Amino acid sequence: MADITDKPIISEHSHKKGTPIMGGLAILLSALFVLNVYHEIPILVLTVILMVVSGIVGLFDDLIGLKVKEFQKVVKNKVNEPVKLGRLILKPGDEVRVATPQAKKEVQNLLNQSKLELIREIPIKSEIKESEKIFSQILIGIFLIASGAVSFTIFGINLGLLVIPVAVLGIVGAINAVNLIDGMDGLAAGIVGISSFSCAIFALITGKADVALTFFVLSGLCFGFLVYNRAPASIFMGDTGAFALGGGFAVAAMLGDIIPFAVVSLFVPILSVVISLLHRLKIIKLPVEPLHHTLHYRGFSETKIVILYWSITAIVCLIALTFTLYS
Repeated sequence: MADITDKPIISEHSHKKGTPIMGGLAILLSALFVLNVYHEIPILVLTVILMVVSGIVGLFDDLIGLKVKEFQKVVKNKVNEPVKLGRLILKPGDEVRVATPQAKKEVQNLLNQSKLELIREIPIKSEIKESEKIFSQILIGIFLIASGAVSFTIFGINLGLLVIPVAVLGIVGAINAVNLIDGMDGLAAGIVGISSFSCAIFALITGKADVALTFFVLSGLCFGFLVYNRAPASIFMGDTGAFALGGGFAVAAMLGDIIPFAVVSLFVPILSVVISLLHRLKIIKLPVEPLHHTLHYRGFSETKIVILYWSITAIVCLIALTFTLYS
């Protein structure tokens, strides 16, 4: 039988080894159950369909991840002075996973010099290439366009054929934003749950009951999953869940014509994506990517980071809703 448990890719998460993954399947099954009750609401039907399509794409990545690609060294600075390894400066006693090509070239020499101590080796899962992930997400966007459900007029502006790249960018952006923050117990589920609930309230304020119901369903799926995904998580959503939630959120926002508010509500994930892109372009330097792992590396506990991200999301959404009410 295949081992469908987590194989952490950062050493700080080694204690999570063995936690079941692909919990996104539970999210999809719950969405289909809700659809069976509210099958007469077009926006909800299309949202759930795209969630299933997105989730299936993510499922393939999760299944590929069951195979170990390599074993990476976890080393510790054993001397009483800082040691440079790759892009990191290890203080005395610091422990780190050797992940980057530069660090892999340097580590053996530092081990031979007795500056570093080999703590253990951890398995790294196989993953689909980034380009292949993006291509698959573009196909999801094209599937949405092909359904004929996307209007050429978004937020009162007739975009014509420009709606095609806008829709594709929305799908790709939302999936990657949610997937990027799915790295700590309850982080992604909590943020998407808060954002979806806020979008539902916004839709009610603007008189869109069907859109509100769709986002209430999304928030309910997130908060229901959070019961088992909050720290210490007993199950992870995996790419199956992250792709489904990201895709579903984007579809509901586009079909419900509340894109500006939806983008604002996802401020934290979008900011994380921007920071990661700046890091990859070498405009800024992070010791560990993405940002929440950098905060963890700097000494913040996982629980504090998750609460911080949830709080910022809630505050941003509350400000946006207040502005909507009084504008």
